[in-house]
This record gives sequence, C-alpha cells and structure tokens, in this order.
Amino acid sequence: MGERLSTWFPIVLLAALALLTTWLDRAVQSPVALRDALTRHDPDYIVDTLLTTQMDVEGRIKNTLHTTKMTHYPDDDSTDLQNPRFVSYSQRSPLTITALQGTVSSNGEHVYLHNDVRVVRAPHDDKSELVVNTEFLHILPDDNIAKTDRPVTITDANMIVHAIGLELNNDTRILQLNSRVRGTYYDAKKSSTKSGE
Repeated sequence: MGERLSTWFPIVLLAALALLTTWLDRAVQSPVALRDALTRHDPDYIVDTLLTTQMDVEGRIKNTLHTTKMTHYPDDDSTDLQNPRFVSYSQRSPLTITALQGTVSSNGEHVYLHNDVRVVRAPHDDKSELVVNTEFLHILPDDNIAKTDRPVTITDANMIVHAIGLELNNDTRILQLNSRVRGTYYDAKKSSTKSGE
C-alpha cells in the first residue's frame, strides 16, 4: 500500500499544481481583459482554398462558393473571403459572380462582395453572354437575388448600359436598373449604331 501511495503521490501533486496554476491565472486576470478577449474582432480559424456546394431538395447542385482564403471571426460569426467565386446553377445557364473580397453573414443568408465585382451570365438559347461590373454587390443566395446601389456597367453582344444601382433576380431573369440609366444599343448583324438616354 505504501509503495502505491509513493507512486501516485507525484502524479496527484502535479495535477493539483496544474489546477492551482489555472485558478491563479484566472484570478489575477481582470474581468475587463477577459471580456475584451471575447469581443475583439480576432479570427478563430483560417482556411486556405475552400469550395462549398449547396444542393437542392432533389440532390442537384444549386450553387457553389469558392475562395482562396476564408477567415472566420467568432465575435460576430462573420466570415471574410479572398477572391470569392459564387456560381448559381438554378437556371438554363450558370450565373458566375467574382470579386477580390467578400464577407458572409453569421447565418449565411447574406454575401457582400467588394472590389472588382463581376457578374457573368453564360450565353444560352439566342441570348449572348451578359456581363455586369460594379464595386459592391449584396447577394441573397436563398432568394437567388443580387443587388447594389453603386454604379454599374452592363454589356452584352448588342449593348453597353451604365446605371446607378440594380437588382438581378436569377430565378425570373429580370434585371432592374434603379437610376441614371444611359446606354448604347446596336444590332450586331448591322453596321448601324444608335444611342439613347
């Protein structure tokens, strides 16, 4: 019995010392320091090169989100993205949205893209490729809607349009321009060009 006690005593002593050290560390830290550590906007994890895929109820790919770097922040549960690439497959032709930076809200219902935002609707049927360029875009993935209140430039095979603000519904394929719309339309089959405000 004495040998067993002498064997276990150092282990019990070390465990007690570890508990005492932890208790002392917490006792000497001020509540403000602890609160600040929990509320600072510091990342808790970083992932390099990530691809997420969302499926519909029938198991088909609904949309994908690729990023070269993802940084998550626990204080507001937000996620920053570097070089995000969002692709929606809900219609006949894919809709691809890229940017230099992005932020995803805590519940994933909102995606905010910043800097060199580009929206490309692939050609389909008799429609040519459509390209939208802007500096900011708010995406609602569940609703298949993308919108902005910033200047936009829209081009396809027959037109160039400039406007302030837009809303694109990828389900209905309706593109709504908000204000200061001006553009140039031309028939690619003809050499004539006409402009309008």
